[in-house]
Amino acid sequence: MSTPAAFEIRFQSLHRPGRALAFPCDAQGRVDLDVVSERARENYLFAKAMVGRDYAWPQVRPTAWYLDD
Repeated sequence: MSTPAAFEIRFQSLHRPGRALAFPCDAQGRVDLDVVSERARENYLFAKAMVGRDYAWPQVRPTAWYLDD
């Protein structure tokens, strides 16, 4: 079992307040596409392609579980 990521990259929807896509990443925002599911990989690539149209520029932030420690 792998260690959960301490960070996530979050793409906030520009048209649906409160909606976003988030993916585990490192502190620089790099997502390991070899470890995420196929659906997550497709959603991540879609969100990246739609920045400025459907999604805001992504933000890298600590995951919630990381903040609880």
